[in-house]
Amino acid sequence: MKNIAILMGGYSSEFEISIQSGNVVYKNLNRNKYVPFRIHITQKDWYYVDDNDQKHAIDKNDFSLMLGTSKITFDAAFNTVHGSPGEDGLLQAYLELIGIPQTSCDFYQAALTFNKRDCISTLKPYGIPTATNYFLNKGDAVNEQEIIDTVGLPCFVKANKAGSSYGVSKVKKAEELLPAIEVAYKEDDEIIIESFLSGTEVSVGVIKYKGKDTVLPITEIVTENDFFDFEAKYLGKSEEITPARLSDEDTKKVKNLALQVYQILKMKGFSRSEYIFHNGEPHFVEMNTNPGLSEASILPQQAQAHGISLQELLSSVIEECLTK
Repeated sequence: MKNIAILMGGYSSEFEISIQSGNVVYKNLNRNKYVPFRIHITQKDWYYVDDNDQKHAIDKNDFSLMLGTSKITFDAAFNTVHGSPGEDGLLQAYLELIGIPQTSCDFYQAALTFNKRDCISTLKPYGIPTATNYFLNKGDAVNEQEIIDTVGLPCFVKANKAGSSYGVSKVKKAEELLPAIEVAYKEDDEIIIESFLSGTEVSVGVIKYKGKDTVLPITEIVTENDFFDFEAKYLGKSEEITPARLSDEDTKKVKNLALQVYQILKMKGFSRSEYIFHNGEPHFVEMNTNPGLSEASILPQQAQAHGISLQELLSSVIEECLTK
């Protein structure tokens, strides 16, 4: 039996969503193979939460736990921390330093994909289509006309390093631009402003399954809101259709593109990337390296459509990281 630390929580606005994901992993992990431990990661402290909701401190020197007189160590960490430090490379680097395998991508890939601007800049030389974009850092002069001339209207203003659509606004008129920039700066001191891509939006899960890079059935996102924002993702304001209502040709196009992106970025574990069919061609929007695993999340739906149960999905990523 392997001791598995399920890491959840984190330092970002996605704390509660991560707790949901972690609890789903805890509930569905195969108890015949694994002994799961719910480990909450907060800025103040890290602790194990037992079945009586009692907290027990984690020793960060070696990521161990004392229960009574017994010292518990972990064979692997299941990383469900969305945002920092679980999705930006910090946890990955720490766990690599102390020699504990973990289920998500390596620290460099996490840092790269968490930074929307750097990720797009890395993919562009490979010919991966993306929106036209404009970068701003806090303190930069804001030339509204230059931004609009570059990306057009409507456009999206996004916090560069944030998830779950926090710090994202759709700007339709010039006077909405400055307020949207202020919203984004509440989440991050770097901003990416992107041209509006008009067309069908899809989410593509690519995972390492039984040692093979596997593209899961595609999910089409149909939102009641202006875009796939927090409400659409988590409060039922969207319809997620798996498999997506795409032609065979478009399905093949976006699957090939998603696999190419996964391999260019040297990903491992689970990933979910978003694409919009703009003028008939799929355009890369962003990569999520710790996709949600709550009951409402897309990746488990896609795995199920592929014939992979949630328990199989979770076991596969643990076994994959243990073999490394």
